[in-house]
Amino acid sequence: MTTLTLAQANAMDPADFVAAFGGIAEHTPWVAARAAAARPFADRPAMVAAFQAAILEAGEGEQTALLAAHPDLAGRAAIAGDLTADSAGEQAGAGLDRLTPEEFARFTALNDAYRARFGIPFIVAVRGADRTAILAAFENRVGGTPPEERLTAIAQVLRIVRFRLEDRVAG
Repeated sequence: MTTLTLAQANAMDPADFVAAFGGIAEHTPWVAARAAAARPFADRPAMVAAFQAAILEAGEGEQTALLAAHPDLAGRAAIAGDLTADSAGEQAGAGLDRLTPEEFARFTALNDAYRARFGIPFIVAVRGADRTAILAAFENRVGGTPPEERLTAIAQVLRIVRFRLEDRVAG
């Protein structure tokens, strides 16, 4: 993954900007397209804020599609090798690629229960967390209410977007 300067990001034409940043919000290039309209960014925090505003200002249907685009943690996409490079690296960094059979079974059961209850995958910014902390958050959140969980999932996407932009754009 190439790190760009803020000046390079600001100078890109809209199509190149979306090509470079369209995956920041998991398989949802419209977020980058809308954030591009806020250029030039004064600094990296302003760029992060533009991406986050694009998500927060989106309609409910677009937000739901964004949430649904995320993979299950330690799920089928991970096993099949179908995760984006960002997701694969994040999940590996949290040890989700090295689960015991018992942990994998627990993640699978929680993924299934969560999707059945909320209609979206469980989303958590795994950076800085280990699989024990992630499982604890999973077990805590699966019992929440749909409105609470939707807000929590969006907040987690906003954190993921910030982390990914911080990785790709020099501060």
